[in-house]
Amino acid sequence: MSLRSYQQRVADWVCACFPPSSVSNRTERSHRFLEESLELAQASGCSEEDAIALVRYVYSRPVGEITQETGGVMVTLAALCNAQDVDLEISADRELSRNWDRIEMIRAKQAAKPSGSALPL
Repeated sequence: MSLRSYQQRVADWVCACFPPSSVSNRTERSHRFLEESLELAQASGCSEEDAIALVRYVYSRPVGEITQETGGVMVTLAALCNAQDVDLEISADRELSRNWDRIEMIRAKQAAKPSGSALPL
């Protein structure tokens, strides 16, 4: 295992996989995060109706502070992993390793999406 942090290793992969305009695009990165978090919620049994209700609830409230919300994501992700007997660190390392092997496929998928969006054309 590398002594570099997971975040640093992800940064290395993102920079190797995507153009700089994509790497630093906050909207695109937040859309990709939302897509992945929705896929995890779906895989965990969250219904579309509950997801939509939660989106409405969140957007009815004041905007949060980014570092506090990042901490909240990490705490709740770890708690979800605990509830499902998933090792967060092993899963994260496994996916990052898998992504290194799929760079060309990921680039092709990215090219098929509108610029700055996680949604397909």
